[in-house]
Amino acid sequence: MYSAYKSIDAAVKPLTTAPQTPVREVVKMMYTQGKSAAVVVDQDNRPIGIFTERDVVRVVATGGNLDAPVEEYMTRNPVVVRDNESLTKALALMIEHRVRHLPVVDQEGKLVGIITASSITEVLKRYKEEVGELE
Repeated sequence: MYSAYKSIDAAVKPLTTAPQTPVREVVKMMYTQGKSAAVVVDQDNRPIGIFTERDVVRVVATGGNLDAPVEEYMTRNPVVVRDNESLTKALALMIEHRVRHLPVVDQEGKLVGIITASSITEVLKRYKEEVGELE
């Protein structure tokens, strides 16, 4: 069985930030690093929240404070998948919870990667190139 983390390109490294980082800084990091989300982690590198492009839109549209800590606008307690679970499990969680970003954690709950909707698309594209069309 492929693990969720290993079956999606293992190079999918998440952008991480502390909860006290200003929204403005997080958005700038997302832009410069080409990331669509930042995983907010505690001092032990455990995900406590996630801040996505959708959150950026919400902050701007509602006149939110860009200098406020990201913890004020993040989605708390994000849905996660363990690094030994299947890609099917990861996809099912994403569909069930209607999320496009899924932090991957190890058995201790520490962040090791992130699965995104686009990374799943890439895996399927590679599969199709290697195996061909299914009939």
